[in-house]
Amino acid sequence: MERRTIGAAALAVGAVGLGCMPMSWAYSTSRQRGDESLRAVHRALDLGSTLLDTADMYGPFTNELLLGRVLKERRSDAFVSTKVGLLVGEQHIVANGRPGYVKRACDASLRRLQTDVIDLYQLHRSDPEVPVEETWGAMAELVQAGKVRALGMCAVGARGGRRSGAGLHDGTLRQLRRIQQVFPVSAVQAELSVWSPEALDELLPWCEARGIGFLAAMPLGNGFLTGTLTPGEGFEPDDVRARHPRFTAEMMAANQPIVAGLRRVARRHGPEVTPAQVALAWVLSRGRHVVPVPGAKRERWVVENAGAAELRLTSEDLAEIGMLPRARGSWD
Repeated sequence: MERRTIGAAALAVGAVGLGCMPMSWAYSTSRQRGDESLRAVHRALDLGSTLLDTADMYGPFTNELLLGRVLKERRSDAFVSTKVGLLVGEQHIVANGRPGYVKRACDASLRRLQTDVIDLYQLHRSDPEVPVEETWGAMAELVQAGKVRALGMCAVGARGGRRSGAGLHDGTLRQLRRIQQVFPVSAVQAELSVWSPEALDELLPWCEARGIGFLAAMPLGNGFLTGTLTPGEGFEPDDVRARHPRFTAEMMAANQPIVAGLRRVARRHGPEVTPAQVALAWVLSRGRHVVPVPGAKRERWVVENAGAAELRLTSEDLAEIGMLPRARGSWD
């Protein structure tokens, strides 16, 4: 698989990563199978999808434990990205950016992942009670201690900006400018897909201008862009899509023209090409510093996603995708 680099440190990863969250958290938990997920991770590494993206909160903790079983055997094949900063309670999630906690959390992640070093340690969310510079400074100390190779930040949740008229990523950019003064940011992770292209406006160019890698989260639109979901079919109560404003039966039906457009482009490239591969190829075309991180928990999806690295969209394809209707949600 084509290799791409993350940040000034030129950390090399496969062009398409693997989001491991669905294996343990947030999506159809009744269909999660540990052995099946292990096979998916091994297959990803075999195909060159070396970036494995997880977080201590996924499970919580069980996702890192699962990856640790693979890394114990194949650490040299993988680029490990995990996150810190969020604590999961019974009915809520809270941020914790206290320096002491960050250092303890890193040690715990290292134990679960069965490794001596984390390749990319990401701040999942900043703590409103702690200056982000203090949290980032503690993370920088982990780099100096040899426990972490590079640091990244996840974009803050910004759906409110859509309603207020503020830039969707204004809050993230403010934080990035602050922490960049403390220690270099190697990567930013934020949602980017055909149906959520907002990062193209400011966040992606900001990263590109500074040599910062961009990890495209949810590049398949939480599964919608695969074309495998049926409007009205419903989701399990603990599935994040059961509460997502674009996954009501009405909105899924309204957004079908987006999937139809991806199918048209796919057909031009051959009968084996899928809408999901077109959606990922579109993300890959946004720049050499962009690495899509589609979530998957089955081997077949890992293989399909990795195949997108070989798909080259034409200018005609890109123009057609650019003309697809804007995605709708219940707030629209």
